[in-house]
Amino acid sequence: MKDRQPVIGVVPLWDEYRNSIWMIPGYMDGIIKAGGLPVILPFTDDENVFNQAAALCDGFLLTGGQDVAPELYGEAKRYDNIITCKTRDRFETLLLDRAIRLDVPVLGICRGLQFMNVSLGGTLYQDIPAETDSTLMHRQNPPYENPVHEVIIEQDTPLAYLLNKERLAVNSCHHQGIKNLSSVLKCMARATDGLIEAVYMLNKKFIWAVQWHPELSYKTDDSSSKIFDIFVTYANLSKLNIISGGKAYGSV
Repeated sequence: MKDRQPVIGVVPLWDEYRNSIWMIPGYMDGIIKAGGLPVILPFTDDENVFNQAAALCDGFLLTGGQDVAPELYGEAKRYDNIITCKTRDRFETLLLDRAIRLDVPVLGICRGLQFMNVSLGGTLYQDIPAETDSTLMHRQNPPYENPVHEVIIEQDTPLAYLLNKERLAVNSCHHQGIKNLSSVLKCMARATDGLIEAVYMLNKKFIWAVQWHPELSYKTDDSSSKIFDIFVTYANLSKLNIISGGKAYGSV
């Protein structure tokens, strides 16, 4: 019998108008292509349901979506274009806390990067056009898989070792971004206007996040595909450590 694939718990997107969860296929398909088995997690306040669902997973993907609530980083909402989802903020707080505590691999994408930074004590630009003088296109028009700006990769970081590049052309679809970086995160890439576009958490096996959207470009962009590959590789190591009884990924 073939060994089971590492299970990746994927945070769903939320449609406030339909009161419904939904999913962009690229998140799921990118994981499958990399050798993982994606499952969509339920938004729940039930501790038992949460613990059982999370315990099934060898890694977690924090997807894009609504803005992180400004009150989570000590600010009041300043702009009408900020749309939040308190249910999701609460759920991802529980999920990221668990992952960090048990050293389970996490990949954050777009909102995932912003939420990770806020959850760990950082702050955000509530609206990049309103709060900075950047003229870089951070919110592109379709087709969304096409790159619209470059990022400069910080040397001697995990992303630099993975891609072996100094610059990377990326797609972009966001209006918020990291303002003050969490003290436990380290920058891996910046846009040419200085905005932080990729981070990792110090002293953890794999807690990464990127501001761009590899789920929309992994079919045509090798660098995007490699990000999914390395994430699933670490999730597989997490799975093997659980099976062998290793302490780093042990049960609660």
